[in-house]
Amino acid sequence: MVMPEHTCPYGLKSKDLLERQGYDVEDHPLTTREETDAFMAKHNVETTPQTFINGKRIGGYDDLEVHFGKRDPNADDTSYTPVIALFAVAALTALAFSWYALDTLFAWQTLGWFVSISMILLGLQKLKDIESFSTMFLNYDLLAKRWVRYGYIYPFVETGAGILMTAMVGIWLAAPAALFIGTVGAVSVFKAVYIDKRELKCACVGGDSNVPLGFVSLTENLGMMAMSITMLILLFT
Repeated sequence: MVMPEHTCPYGLKSKDLLERQGYDVEDHPLTTREETDAFMAKHNVETTPQTFINGKRIGGYDDLEVHFGKRDPNADDTSYTPVIALFAVAALTALAFSWYALDTLFAWQTLGWFVSISMILLGLQKLKDIESFSTMFLNYDLLAKRWVRYGYIYPFVETGAGILMTAMVGIWLAAPAALFIGTVGAVSVFKAVYIDKRELKCACVGGDSNVPLGFVSLTENLGMMAMSITMLILLFT
């Protein structure tokens, strides 16, 4: 579909994939709603684009990826990619802070920044669609099940505590807040995964996440707890 108000992204991606596979592409843009409806009726399909190779219909972009072995149609949709990308960015940002502020790449403060920056990024993922996050969160968080509003408050606490910890200010507020949500989160995840043996998606990177609930979420909460305890010890010694 190539219309004044809309160009189909999957059409462009299909054309690009075919060209990368060495095919000469004969493109037929659908420029009106009437053309699109007539095309779908003629070929008895519900979506566009549709790819034909040597006269045989392959299907849409997903079907094209399967055809070229780029996608496994039977593969599980769970993925650790979002959380790996997030922690990688947090680690690199912490190293950048260390290089600028401490004139070294590695120090104890680097680890602290890694945890606090991770909290900020994880909080932002939740805040981008707080309704979806709170819904998924209710599947396993023990406090949210008793007090639904906690699911809406959590992302603000996580993000705010991460900002304060990164700046090393307001530790008297940030550390207890992070310790609280980290402890409740760790207990909730441990119970859901390791005691109840439930297979759930983790809301740690937002409500649209396909990350399995388990080690990643537990590590996130334990990291918050460890950093909070360390900061409280430093604050009162």
